[in-house]
Amino acid sequence: MRLCFASNNAHKLDEIQPLLPASIELLSLADIGCEEELPETQDTLEGNARQKAQYVWDHYGVACFADDTGLEVTALNGEPGVYSARYAGPQRSAQDNVQKLLQELMGRSDRSARFRTVIALVLPGEEVQEFAGVVEGTIVGEVRGHEGFGYDPVFCPIEGNGRTFAEMTLAEKNGISHRSRAVQKLVRFLNLRLK
Repeated sequence: MRLCFASNNAHKLDEIQPLLPASIELLSLADIGCEEELPETQDTLEGNARQKAQYVWDHYGVACFADDTGLEVTALNGEPGVYSARYAGPQRSAQDNVQKLLQELMGRSDRSARFRTVIALVLPGEEVQEFAGVVEGTIVGEVRGHEGFGYDPVFCPIEGNGRTFAEMTLAEKNGISHRSRAVQKLVRFLNLRLK
């Protein structure tokens, strides 16, 4: 089965590729000739994931899945949430986003947070399927580690033995991450289809 991952984020492609069975040929947006920025104008993760996947299907006719991920911080009433990528502005700077987050949390005792990923899958002639993955954790007080991307240097998952995602190898992160949990549900669904 050929399946496009509707994302321009090379880091996400690197994370998802090892999680898929060999029977699925993963295509990037570049592979299908899609060079434009995909629309993300919805106010929920579910809405954005569906919008991106539907856009690729409508314009390129390729079976695909898209994800949207948000960091939801308890003390900030779930922010940055759906606006995680552009929390500090439209330039989508991970460094600026992390600095803004640490600033917003200064002096707050509750630093609990969770990463949530929603994947929308569009297959020919079928209803859109959704798969979600969540990982609970806390926001540490300073940037730690050099792996990963986005908020990984300040997010310490409960199962992380005190390490941030950025202090883990890709394999370690994939063992517990929100995205891998959502992808595992996607893979289970696809495996049933391929039988």
